[in-house]
Amino acid sequence: MYRFADPYFLVLIVPVVYLLWWQFAWQPRRRKKPLPAGAGYDRQTPDRSGLVMTRSLLVSMKLAALYSMRYEITRPWALLAISILLLVWHFLYQRDGGATLRFSHLGFAKQAARSRAPLIRRLLFLLKLAGLSCLVLAMARPQSGVQGEEVITEGIDIVLAMDISSSMLAEDIKPNRVDAAKAVAAEFVKGRKNDRIGMVVFAGEAYTQCPLTLDYGVVLNFLKDIHVGMIEDGTAIGMGLATGVNRLRTSEAKSKVIILLTDGRNNRGQIDPTTAAHLARSFDVKVYAIGAGTTQGTAPYPVDDPFFGKRYVAMPVDIDEPMLRKVAGISGGKMFRATDRKSLETIYREIDEMEKTEIKVNEYTRYSELFHYFLIIGLGFLLAEVFLVNTRFRKIP
Repeated sequence: MYRFADPYFLVLIVPVVYLLWWQFAWQPRRRKKPLPAGAGYDRQTPDRSGLVMTRSLLVSMKLAALYSMRYEITRPWALLAISILLLVWHFLYQRDGGATLRFSHLGFAKQAARSRAPLIRRLLFLLKLAGLSCLVLAMARPQSGVQGEEVITEGIDIVLAMDISSSMLAEDIKPNRVDAAKAVAAEFVKGRKNDRIGMVVFAGEAYTQCPLTLDYGVVLNFLKDIHVGMIEDGTAIGMGLATGVNRLRTSEAKSKVIILLTDGRNNRGQIDPTTAAHLARSFDVKVYAIGAGTTQGTAPYPVDDPFFGKRYVAMPVDIDEPMLRKVAGISGGKMFRATDRKSLETIYREIDEMEKTEIKVNEYTRYSELFHYFLIIGLGFLLAEVFLVNTRFRKIP
């Protein structure tokens, strides 16, 4: 990406272009009829510099007006350079109309050998124009830019509070409740970005399985290690919820969330779920409660029989939905019911949509200066023109 930091200097190109036009297009034309014998000839360039300067100023004023509608003039004094250059050119170089040589007759001039030096001398003016053009571009400060963006995120702190009591082995949700919950939670973790995620497990007691972290690989590894039997059996929903709130109470995140998944009623622990919900509200923590289990009344539960091996018994489904709904309502969250693997996936997707991370993107462009290249080239052209004009192609008078 390229730009001119001071584009107003580009109006200086106008008089330079007019100088080129004047040099090659406004020269006196050759006389078609021969002069009478003995007649003198005064070869003098007509003085049209005033017309050139007037037109240059008019075009420069138009360009300046055009730029004033699109840009802010940070160096307005630089526009004076247009008039100064034109005045210097008019009064110092073009006012007298050029040098004049007078001859009584042209006989000896016709016999003189022709040289290409005058033509080449005129072409040297191109060096001067190229040099001046490069200096004008250098004054306009051309820059090369690299675009980038700065991403500012305000992440969410999320704690997954998962029930790992023995009833989570029921197979109404395939392959069983705990494995299905682990698989869906893993997909939920993989889909989050810039959020800190922690994990709490509970049964008869509750403890932190993984603290809040941005390292999702660590979270997934801890999630794989969860299994029924890690903790004394029971269902301490209030303790699990209170442990999650404790992990979030010092958080400074804009949004703090606990996803509580259970399949039973609170029957253990020193803190009941309602008290834990009020505790969550006091720390601005929202609770999304998920009741996992079929609505058909019983669920197949695997039993290891020493005589007949593995067999299934009908286990009553006893989910305390009123309690979960009350906990979610107190904290400003929502209660869900998952009856199979598909509905559990839908619930996590809905929670994922409700709790979006706020992302702010600031775009910027970093510029580097290129004016020194044009400055060096322009000075080189001007020095070459001065050297050639005053040596090989020197003009006398």
